[in-house]
Amino acid sequence: MIRRLGLAAVIAALAAPMLMSGEAMAQSRQKMPSRTELGGGNTPIPMPQQEKTFPLGASWSVVALNGKPVKDRRATLLVDQNLRGTGFGGCNTFSASAYPLRQQGFAVGPIAVTRRSCDKGLLDFERAFLMALRATQKWDLVSGQLVLKGGAGELTLSRSL
Repeated sequence: MIRRLGLAAVIAALAAPMLMSGEAMAQSRQKMPSRTELGGGNTPIPMPQQEKTFPLGASWSVVALNGKPVKDRRATLLVDQNLRGTGFGGCNTFSASAYPLRQQGFAVGPIAVTRRSCDKGLLDFERAFLMALRATQKWDLVSGQLVLKGGAGELTLSRSL
């Protein structure tokens, strides 16, 4: 008996709006504020930005690491059509999976590095470069330069030959 009353109450609640007259329905609806009432006036509605496309197959050279210009060091990056990132870290060559993601996200897999012997300053630079590359989470193209940002720093790269 209780179950039947519960079902009947649910059916009645669902059917009530359907049984309302047109005038009662119109009164129960809430009026939407106009654009002017919202303070919009003639202000144009911003259009969503077109998502940028990562430049696959382009070769890049590091020009700044964490905002500091790189002058006497050389490091490169190329992400090919197979999403393989390769380059030179300053002393050693490296390769890794590199995935441009939606909304300018970026993910780099584990990095394989050769084991050449170099001076400590060069190895320190290479380590900082590779750590920043591995931790990259976002990318952007700013004034023709590729900017990679992540938890371990920021890399700014210019197109190279």
